[in-house]
Amino acid sequence: MAAKAGAAGALASLGMSGTAAATPEARQVSGHGPDDDEMFDVDAVENGAWAPGPYGPDDQRGSFNEITPATTAAALGLLTPGRPVRTYNLGDLMFNGYPAYVTAPPRVYEQRLTVLGYQPPPEFFAEQGILQSPAPLGPNRISAHEERFPAGGTYQIATQLDNLAHVGVGEMFYNGFTGPEIAAGHGTTKLGNEHMGPIVTRGVVIDVLGLKVARGASDAYFLADNGEPVLNDGYRITVADIEAALRRQRVDGPAPGDVVLFRTGWHHLVRLDPDRYLAGEPGIYLREARYLARKRPALIGSDTWALESLNPDVTQDNMFPVHQELFMRFGIRIGEGIITDTLVDDDVYEFVYLFTPQFAEGATAANSAPAALAQPRR
Repeated sequence: MAAKAGAAGALASLGMSGTAAATPEARQVSGHGPDDDEMFDVDAVENGAWAPGPYGPDDQRGSFNEITPATTAAALGLLTPGRPVRTYNLGDLMFNGYPAYVTAPPRVYEQRLTVLGYQPPPEFFAEQGILQSPAPLGPNRISAHEERFPAGGTYQIATQLDNLAHVGVGEMFYNGFTGPEIAAGHGTTKLGNEHMGPIVTRGVVIDVLGLKVARGASDAYFLADNGEPVLNDGYRITVADIEAALRRQRVDGPAPGDVVLFRTGWHHLVRLDPDRYLAGEPGIYLREARYLARKRPALIGSDTWALESLNPDVTQDNMFPVHQELFMRFGIRIGEGIITDTLVDDDVYEFVYLFTPQFAEGATAANSAPAALAQPRR
C-alpha cells in the first residue's frame, strides 16, 4: 500500500518511529504527544503520519489485540467462586424512531412485524404491519412472526460499537488503509466486523455523573423530566474528573485490554427530549482521549451518542476529532449508548464485560447490546 510505504517519512517528520511499536512499552509511548488539546496536523495524518499503527502494518484489530487469554482469565477472576453472579444488560432499548445523527440516507430504526397463519386486528395494518398470509401452513397449521426493516437499517444506531473503518481523515483510515482501496458496494474490504470477534475482558465504569451529584456540583448537571440527574449538554469531562471518579469508586483505573465506560445520564433524553439529545452531549476531548489511550484500553465508551464533547468552545468547529484520533492513531474503538445505570445502582464499578458483534462482512459498527457479569456489593 502506497500510504503505508510512505508512512515512515511522515512519522519521522513528527518525531516518531515507524518501528517503535514492537513492544508493549513502545506502544505506550509511540505516537503520543503531551496530554493536551492541541489539534493534530490534519495534512500529515491524511498523508500517513499515523501509519503503520501500533500493532503492525497489516493489523485490522487495533487495541482488541490487548485482549489475550490472560486478560480474559484475569477479568473472570473478578468473580468469586460460589457467590451469586448477576448478568447486566448494557444496551439501550431500541424502538421505532430511535433518534440518530442526521445523515443522507438517514440512519433509521423502523421495525415491522410480519404475520403468517392468522388474521391480525385492524390496528396492526394501521401501524404498517405486514400480512404474509392469513392461512397457516401444513396439516399442523404452523403460524409465524418475523420482523422486517422496509425503510432500511444500519448498525450505526442506538447502543453500538464503532469499528475502525467508521471515521478517517480524508481518504486515510486506520493503519494506512485508504478509502478508495477498501470501499466496496457491500462494505469495506478491510477493517470490517469480521475482524473484531467476541471479547470478554475487564470493564470499568467512570461515573462522572455520580461524582458531581455526590459533590453537590449542581452547576454541572440538571434534572431531566423523569427526575434523573444528567450532566449538562456542553459539560467537558476532564482528566481530573476521571481520576476523582476512580478514587471515589475505589477501583483501579483502566489497564491494557480493559473497557472504559463513562456514565453521564445523557441517555435519559432519548425518549424525553430527542431533539436535545442529538443537539449536544457531555463528553471528553483530545486531552482525555490521549490520557486514556496511553493505558491501551480495548475500547472507550459512554452513554452518549458520540462520546466526545460537541461544545464549539471546546472543539473550535472541528468535527469529531476524538473519533479520528482514537481510531487512526491508537486503534481504539468507541462505544456509544452503553448504559451503566444498573451497575452503579448495585455499587458495581468493575466487572466482566462481554460483547459479541454482528459477524457481518465489511460492517462499520455493531449494535448488539453488550453485557456485564458482576457480584453486587449491595
